[in-house]
Amino acid sequence: MMNKAVGTFQVKINPLPPYNASADAKLARMSIDKQFHGDLEATSQGEMLSAGTDIKGSAGYVAIERVTGTLDGRSGGFVLQHNATMTRGAPYLNIVVVPDSGTGELVGLGGTMNIVIDKGKHSYEFQYGFSDAP
Repeated sequence: MMNKAVGTFQVKINPLPPYNASADAKLARMSIDKQFHGDLEATSQGEMLSAGTDIKGSAGYVAIERVTGTLDGRSGGFVLQHNATMTRGAPYLNIVVVPDSGTGELVGLGGTMNIVIDKGKHSYEFQYGFSDAP
């Protein structure tokens, strides 16, 4: 059975030294710090890698973030994996729970998260469920 968690979050993204500093690479590396509110009361820390292009509105990023807190009253942690592209302004975003990354009362957690940005405010919709622990 899938459950749905919703709420808001604040995010701070800060630049980190790039792995490839050549001017034509258009690569960036950033730290991610988030505060989640709502059905997910948690903090997260992670790292993002992004690539830009010469075409306006085309880019991509990948990220990993470790989330720690409570999800509908269950405490523990889990890892989210991001994969996103923008093709000439058309977005694609895929955020999933890394399998078997749940700890504490979140062991067996799986699911997908959607991020909504409206007028500069960030919110999330998290479809999740639990499998039997190994």
